Amino acid sequence: MIPSNIQSFAQGYAKAWSTDRPERVAAFFSANGSLKVNDGAPAVGRTAIADVAQSFMTAFPDMIVSFDRLERKAERIHFHWTLAGTNTGPGGTGKFVRVSGYEDWRFAAGGLVAESLGHFDAAEYDRQLQHGAP
Repeated sequence: MIPSNIQSFAQGYAKAWSTDRPERVAAFFSANGSLKVNDGAPAVGRTAIADVAQSFMTAFPDMIVSFDRLERKAERIHFHWTLAGTNTGPGGTGKFVRVSGYEDWRFAAGGLVAESLGHFDAAEYDRQLQHGAP
């Protein structure tokens, strides 16, 4: 069930990623929702999803996630985003990174995300971690 206020939902989700409060990201997911980033194992449940969000928030303390656009794909929504931040967290490279991607969302009956399949160019992300954004 795609929320009727999907634009506001997406804007709020991007804003949640741009805070230092990972539980705000997890609140957009159903209790047993999942978030998978590229080929990684899915994080299942709000605690695991908050852990994934925290890992990005720690790596990029100044991270801003921008909501770029939405695409409807039958019963799913593609949430397109851009992450920008400096990798100054523990063990960070000190390089500024700007990478875009999207999450493929399937919604639960209550209008929260049941499944998110995240996609971004990992090779470009790794390159920017070492050399910075172009």
